[in-house]
Amino acid sequence: MLRYSLSRIIWFIPTLLAMAAVTFVIMKLTPGSPFDATSEKVSDFQIAQLERLYGLDKPIHEQFVVYIGNALRGDFGVSYHARPQTVNEIIGRTFPISLHLGLMATLFAVVVGVTLGTLAAIRQNGWVDYLSVTVAILFYSMPSFVMGFLLILLFAVWLPHNGLDLGFRVGGWEAPIDWVLPTIALGAAPLATLARYTRSSMIEVIRSDFVRTARAKGLSENRVVIKHVMKNSLIPVVTLIGPIFAAVGTGSFFVEQVFNIPGMGKFFVTSMQVKDQTMILAVVLIYGVFLAAMNLLVDLVYGVIDPRIRY
Repeated sequence: MLRYSLSRIIWFIPTLLAMAAVTFVIMKLTPGSPFDATSEKVSDFQIAQLERLYGLDKPIHEQFVVYIGNALRGDFGVSYHARPQTVNEIIGRTFPISLHLGLMATLFAVVVGVTLGTLAAIRQNGWVDYLSVTVAILFYSMPSFVMGFLLILLFAVWLPHNGLDLGFRVGGWEAPIDWVLPTIALGAAPLATLARYTRSSMIEVIRSDFVRTARAKGLSENRVVIKHVMKNSLIPVVTLIGPIFAAVGTGSFFVEQVFNIPGMGKFFVTSMQVKDQTMILAVVLIYGVFLAAMNLLVDLVYGVIDPRIRY
């Protein structure tokens, strides 16, 4: 396992370099300058001076080599849009908040989604199954920002107006009560995906010959489900958890905007609008590291769930 893990980690390097190179080239091919959208009015001469100051007048390959060299030292440069703040300062302030939100949303999606999918598979064609499928379709088809607005209207407007104030607030990230609604809004769509995959995978396993054999031996239904069905049906579900956490753990602009959460997602979308190259590249690299690490972790978990899988 150690040898397999080291080989995968080594492959992280060319993967991240390719992601950075593609993003770098796309940003260079995009018309305009990152200093065009600054709040103050600047002339073409001043824009040229700023580009010379930050090295944007050099050939693209020189810029890329300089950026990668600085990034390897942990220096992602200055944010062109939010200068004089550095990208490290912005990420250090906002990334822990986005990671916290993403972790809670993933846990919420996994616990509730797998539970719903399991109950639906065990009670196939029953009211629990129909309820689970309905909730999954509803959550999957509803964008996260729409879900956020509905939660705000229900728990922060309608219920308090009718005399049932549960203490939910809109905006901020100070108290645990502020985490509940954003977590539900961000985790709703992943929850639906996990519930659907869990249900379909478990139904397929339940119909297998070894499950019928386990029942014929007189094993209880709970033991059959937990020991035989769930362990053999979790592989497709575990495959989804890694990319889901990588996606929601690096920030969600819509949820953070709706609930006024000072996370990294808001800065990333703003940097895309104003062509803040240093901020965009840093977020892309962070997402790449997250995705590669989660995929590696998922592959290692495979061997724990199913001993037949070898590294």
